[in-house]
Amino acid sequence: MPKFEECLQRLVKIVKELENGDAALEKSLTLFEEGMQLSATCRKELEQAEGKVEILLKQNGKLQAVALEPEAEKLPARR
Repeated sequence: MPKFEECLQRLVKIVKELENGDAALEKSLTLFEEGMQLSATCRKELEQAEGKVEILLKQNGKLQAVALEPEAEKLPARR
């Protein structure tokens, strides 16, 4: 499994544990610190992936900005 997905899964577990509120203060601080490190790692990997996408989208020597819509925005609004 790629590093990004592993970090994200661990981050989700940490968030759930912190939201549960049962951990002692010291444990909560340790989890929070780990979560911040994981968040930074995920952000770095996403930025690197974004850079690769920009390179792939480069055409005629100019970067063509392409808006990528999240799946939720592509779905028609419910009434």
